[in-house]
Amino acid sequence: MEKNTSCFFSNSSPNLVITCFVAFITIILVRFLYVIYRTGKPLNKRTPQQTLSTLIVLGSGGHTAEMINLLLVLQKDRFTPRFYIAAATDNMSLQKARVFENSLADSVLCNGPGTCIPLCVIAFIFKVVGIRWSSIFYVESIARVKRLSLSGLLLYKLQIADQFFVQWPQLQRKYPRAHYVGCLM
Repeated sequence: MEKNTSCFFSNSSPNLVITCFVAFITIILVRFLYVIYRTGKPLNKRTPQQTLSTLIVLGSGGHTAEMINLLLVLQKDRFTPRFYIAAATDNMSLQKARVFENSLADSVLCNGPGTCIPLCVIAFIFKVVGIRWSSIFYVESIARVKRLSLSGLLLYKLQIADQFFVQWPQLQRKYPRAHYVGCLM
C-alpha cells in the first residue's frame, strides 16, 4: 500500500487562491464605491475652525495668475500650511507662489493645468486605499465660458473632485454637480 504524502491544501489550493483573489477584488471594489459615494460630501470630523493643509497646483501662464488671485480671496489661516507644485520647467510659477507666501495635504486646490490630473488621481487613489483622505477642490478657469477644459471634464466625469466650481452660470446649468461661484477675479 502506498501512502498519500501530498499536502492537505494541494487539492484545494486553486480554489483557495481564486477565493482570496475574488475577496481582494471585492474589498477594493467596495472601497472604490464608498469613496465615489462620499466624494463631494463634507467630512464630519472637521470643525469650521479647523485648518486644512492644502496642496496647490500651479500651471504656466494664466493658470498661475488665476490661482494667485483665487488665493488672495481665501481665508489664509483656514488653508494652512500650503504646499505648491508646478512643472519642473515652470520656475516663474513657483517664484510667484514664494512671493505670495513670503517665504501630504488635507486638500488639493487646482484650476485647470494638465499637471493637476495626476495629483488629483493620486489623492483619489490615496482615498480608495485608505492612506489619506484629501479633499479635492477644482475651480474651472474663468476663460472657460461654454464648456469645461479637458482637465475639468476629466475630474467632473470621473467624479474625482469633491467640490467643482465654475465661474459662469451657463456652465453650472450644463454641469449640474458644479457649483456656480461667480467671477472670482
